[in-house]
Amino acid sequence: MALPPLVEPAAELTKEEVARYSRHLIIPDVGVDGQKRLKNAKVLVVGAGGLGSPALLYLAAAGVGTLGVVDFDVVDESNLQRQVIHGQSDVGRPKAESARDSVAEINPFVKVVLHQTHLNSENALDIFRDYDLILDGTDNFATRYLVNDAAVLLGKPYVWGSIFRFEGQVSVFWEDAPNGQGLNYRDLYPEPPPPGMVPSCAEGGVLGVLCASIGSIMVTEAIKLLTGIGDPLLGRLMVYDALEMTYRTIKIRKDPESPKITELIDYEAFCGVVSTDAQQAAAGNTITPLELKHKQESGEDFLLVDVREPHEYEIVKIPGSVLIPKDRILSGEAFSELPQDKPLVLHCKSGARSAEALAALHKAGFKDAVHVGGGVLAWAREVDPSLPTY
Repeated sequence: MALPPLVEPAAELTKEEVARYSRHLIIPDVGVDGQKRLKNAKVLVVGAGGLGSPALLYLAAAGVGTLGVVDFDVVDESNLQRQVIHGQSDVGRPKAESARDSVAEINPFVKVVLHQTHLNSENALDIFRDYDLILDGTDNFATRYLVNDAAVLLGKPYVWGSIFRFEGQVSVFWEDAPNGQGLNYRDLYPEPPPPGMVPSCAEGGVLGVLCASIGSIMVTEAIKLLTGIGDPLLGRLMVYDALEMTYRTIKIRKDPESPKITELIDYEAFCGVVSTDAQQAAAGNTITPLELKHKQESGEDFLLVDVREPHEYEIVKIPGSVLIPKDRILSGEAFSELPQDKPLVLHCKSGARSAEALAALHKAGFKDAVHVGGGVLAWAREVDPSLPTY
């Protein structure tokens, strides 16, 4: 069921715009009126990464008049496998600025507004307020709940997408939808998962081309909402499996137990990015990579345990480490393999997983265990820059 167009049409299209958008104009459902609405639209894209990259490119190509970009990160070489809005020459540049320049190459008629800041509870409402539609391409739960709650408070619709390894999801959330069937992200996921339960793309990986598949669907939904055509994914979750090449749609219903959103909160605390137990275990029991190097060079007798997954261990490892994945420690399965007569030093990729494993070991009686802050990435950065990172 189509909804009313989200924006009013612009006054006119120039001769150059008619030529540029001619393939849209000859589609009866879009036509001149629909293209004028796109020209008049203001869309905010949260994140210029895996999903934000194709979304920004296709929103620009479609003729959305104003694009906002929220991103405070810089381009890393590992981004280029999927974040197609950036190129090799952009490595080290702010992602928002790189995205702006790519959009200008795609369509010089598009105005780009940069918000080079960390989106948080203090600035989200001010940033969102001037836009008609939000696209959420973030990869962490704290920001997803923040985007949702800010959109609800402002009555804004937003398109949400998520990717992991070979699977992607897309839906449209709009609490104040004119058809009275409004939902928000909390109706799909009332509570965030426990810390460490769902690995991020940085931990679990993602097929690069999956970003294009899901990002293009997000843009399709945005165009439908802006122009008032088609049946948007409001109240439906689309799940795509790239390996099976299947799409399925799941009905989402309003959660009667969902509390009314009245304000923005501390989303890092709400989502428990690192559990309280892990924070307490790491406090006073964290060493730096340089301290680990000193321990090795001084001949201290300890066991260095890498708690990552086997495929990560194959990419890069700290010399002298043994692999015992975190889940085997959390379940207690690995306890019998750990020595009782020497200290344990844990590490992971960046420190979060090793902190969770550290908490489990402390509870099991391995009181001398510590972990390496920053993990193997910090080791490669501070001790051995010749090692690859991922």
